[in-house]
Amino acid sequence: MRLLIFFLLGITLPLCAQTDYAATAESADALADEVITWRRHVHQYPELSNRETETAKYIAAHLEQLGLEVRTGVAHTGVVGILRGGQPGGVVALRADIDALPVTERADLPYASKATGEYRGEEVGVMHACGHDTHVAMLMGAAEVLSAQQASIPGTIVFLFQPAEEGAPEGEEGGAKLMVEEGVLKDYGVEAAFGIHINSQTPVGHVNYKPGGAMAASNSFRIEVKGKQAHGSTPWAGVDPITAAAQIVVGLQMIVARQTELTKEPAVISVGKIEGGVRSNIIPEEVTLIGTIRTLDEEMKEEIFERIRQTATSIAESSGASAEVSIDEGYPVTYNDPAMTARMLPTVQATVGEEHVHLVRPITGAEDFSFYAKEVPSLFLFLGGMDPEMDPAEAPGHHTPDFVIDERSLTYGVQLYTNLALDYLNGQNGK
Repeated sequence: MRLLIFFLLGITLPLCAQTDYAATAESADALADEVITWRRHVHQYPELSNRETETAKYIAAHLEQLGLEVRTGVAHTGVVGILRGGQPGGVVALRADIDALPVTERADLPYASKATGEYRGEEVGVMHACGHDTHVAMLMGAAEVLSAQQASIPGTIVFLFQPAEEGAPEGEEGGAKLMVEEGVLKDYGVEAAFGIHINSQTPVGHVNYKPGGAMAASNSFRIEVKGKQAHGSTPWAGVDPITAAAQIVVGLQMIVARQTELTKEPAVISVGKIEGGVRSNIIPEEVTLIGTIRTLDEEMKEEIFERIRQTATSIAESSGASAEVSIDEGYPVTYNDPAMTARMLPTVQATVGEEHVHLVRPITGAEDFSFYAKEVPSLFLFLGGMDPEMDPAEAPGHHTPDFVIDERSLTYGVQLYTNLALDYLNGQNGK
């Protein structure tokens, strides 16, 4: 198989030439069965965030077999592969996330996950319910295709196999943020980064993109509302934090509905948990609200943070209670550099066909690829993974037990990773 790829690329890609998309497609097709095998292995043996030890070994063994420089133990369990081309040039990073989710698989597949793990002190099923297994396999495939033409590559390609995209366990650091802090971009002089995410509700062969803010910043908030405990029969003898918390929930929604310029970018504030009290006839001393904030503009994000603090404290004070607001650092906006997006769009169109490339609205979901995009010009794409015969409305969503991917999508992912790297390094589509 590898000899065939070497042969194909050896006769079609002269030194520092323009990318031959047909040759890339032919090489990806020749590797298709192996890529599917890799994906099924990773799918069958998933591991939770910061616990991807066997997955990391599997990836590292493949990269070492290809002759790449390999760095392991990055951000706990991450793997970095470095392919130094035979010609001088720039440095580009390609990223795939490798962690799974605490979800019990329900799909009837011969390679379905039976794995379990520990999440927040409980034993849970573990499943690749967001397609990270496909990302791993596609990037492993691209590494093989690209390593076959190492001598003609003008520059360096850094393969980032990143753990903990879904969030590090409580009390731990991890993910892209820690990868960046440990130097995966600076150590190799990375100039640009590309990432791909499979989508279970977009047909195979299609790609969605969005310049600028493509995915939301995600921040969790916690509001501690403190009152004065009293008997439920005499509420006037205390200060009720439950009624104050209820008013705060409504007030938070008014921030989005009446105080945020939604024609600029969308925003979401959601309370996901309210906790307080022990029994029906006791007004408690304290109530806790926990929720999430999703924004797509940095200035809007800071303004919403301030309005949350002001709204919560003012409403609490109006009833004699007090409120303490804390907001975590979270994930930044996943920002597709407009110039980089415009430069690489012809590559995407040449790979899957212009009619299969779609400009879409931003997504209020979040992605920690955003930490790379904060450091270097980046492009993050959404690759179709749904059977084209399916109705998108009926296709199982991400993070669900029935999540499924059509494996015909994998060869497109291999091609995209490969062509994006080559076109960037070749200076194709402009500087």
